Amino acid sequence: MAKGYAEIDGLCREIVADARRKVFRPVYLLMGEEPFYPDMVCNAIIDNALEEDERDFNQTVFYGADTTADDVITAARRYPMFAERQLVVLKEAQAMKSLEDLAVYCSRPLDSTVLVICLHGASADKRKSLYKSVSKVGFVVDSPAVRDYEVSGWISAYYGGLGLKIAPDAAGLLAEYAGTDLAKIAVETEKLRKSLPEGTVSITAEDIEKNVGISRQFSIFELTKALSNKDAAKALKIAAYIGTSPRFAMPAAVSALFMHFSRILKYEALLMRNPRPATDIKASVLGVNPYFFREYDMAVNNYPVKKCMSVIALLRDYDFKGKGGDTGEATPGQLLVELVAKILN
Repeated sequence: MAKGYAEIDGLCREIVADARRKVFRPVYLLMGEEPFYPDMVCNAIIDNALEEDERDFNQTVFYGADTTADDVITAARRYPMFAERQLVVLKEAQAMKSLEDLAVYCSRPLDSTVLVICLHGASADKRKSLYKSVSKVGFVVDSPAVRDYEVSGWISAYYGGLGLKIAPDAAGLLAEYAGTDLAKIAVETEKLRKSLPEGTVSITAEDIEKNVGISRQFSIFELTKALSNKDAAKALKIAAYIGTSPRFAMPAAVSALFMHFSRILKYEALLMRNPRPATDIKASVLGVNPYFFREYDMAVNNYPVKKCMSVIALLRDYDFKGKGGDTGEATPGQLLVELVAKILN
């Protein structure tokens, strides 16, 4: 997990822990491209701010497209009835044209009101009053999108926060299954925890394969490994199997292969400058766990710079084909096998 995500993860866990202890700030601004953390915080506040019998009179939920800043402010300035506090939640806040007008209230909020402002897949302008006001009196959660190459690291850190240790290949397998959908990873993790024996703290690739429902033997993760080793028989077998899956999408497969060969090219550039780079430098350049260094050492031998650049050019061609380009009568699965064969040639 990148430093920024480690900080966001820690902040959100702190907010959730406070909510469970009934400790709240008067205003929360939850925003960013990745909705996982804003949703986590919003749900924790809703679940814990009020008791069940207090919600009828003290909980108000607005949606940005259907309300105005004046409506939200009027609700927020009310006092709670038969309760210690009231909760006002504005969801889909990015759809409210007068969102910035909430800064008037946020600069001087009531201590007896918890106001939660949620922007889905969007962010407030950090140069304007709303963001600045909430930053002074409450919490701001700004959650940027997780990139493909960051997901495995995010999974490892997320599991660490749960008191679990996940093997690098297991994290890679789960990342392949869920992509950048952090909520899906969290759901699959909860299912996994319930299915494993009590007290389990180490998660293996076999655990992911068995409980999440993805075949490690026939996965993009194993395909890139076979290509790195130039194991033609294995690579073609995996490609043929993957291409028959109902969930197979050629653009996603090409994207994964492109990321893999881009890392190989970056690693080769690093080795040209420094034939014996330190472990932390290699990890930074490759963006992978040191567990995979041996594979990349093999890959740079099998795909020197000129060959690697040719593969990347080939991937661009097949990205076009996978998105409906000139494919003739070939199916997406046949395109993948054809692509793998050309990479190996």
